Amino acid sequence: MDKEHYLEIVKKYGDFASWAIWQDVGLKPKSNVGDLTIFDHIKNPGLLGQLRPDIVMVGLNISRRIELTFGNFHDSRPQSQDYKIRYAFKDTKFSGAYMTDIIKDFEQKMSGTVLKYIKSNKDFERQNILSFEQELTDLKSKDPLIIAFGNDSFAILDRHFRGKFKIIKVPHYSKHISKEDYRTEIESITRQI
Repeated sequence: MDKEHYLEIVKKYGDFASWAIWQDVGLKPKSNVGDLTIFDHIKNPGLLGQLRPDIVMVGLNISRRIELTFGNFHDSRPQSQDYKIRYAFKDTKFSGAYMTDIIKDFEQKMSGTVLKYIKSNKDFERQNILSFEQELTDLKSKDPLIIAFGNDSFAILDRHFRGKFKIIKVPHYSKHISKEDYRTEIESITRQI
């Protein structure tokens, strides 16, 4: 990805998307997960070469407001489980994947509430599908591998994109298991790819 393309993505999607790149772990498992200086292409001159728009990791929606550019999936708050994604994917063939949610602008911690809303608001779901397609176009993502976090995002993606893209489901990172067990589950699923 060249600098101009990267800056376009920052401007258009930086408020709700991110990349599967994190600072190294410090003394604790969650340390540095929210350090977003890694996305400064000037301070991190190797960044652009690490980005993988051909792999797209997709969650359902944001559970709380994203306050910093590329802050999604990089939440350092104590209740966040984003550190498990770093542990599972850092230094793998999936490092550098693009990360986003299928449902935008819907802040909600309870996935059931999100699903209930989109079930009764089909136009809202369709708008989000069109937005996701535009996102892929803007990424210049050719035949992307889509990794869905959890059953809910997978169900929406499968409903709209089955046969169009390769979509695999991995457990949601909020699953109540250790980071080690989460990585083992991810490795078991992704080994087949």
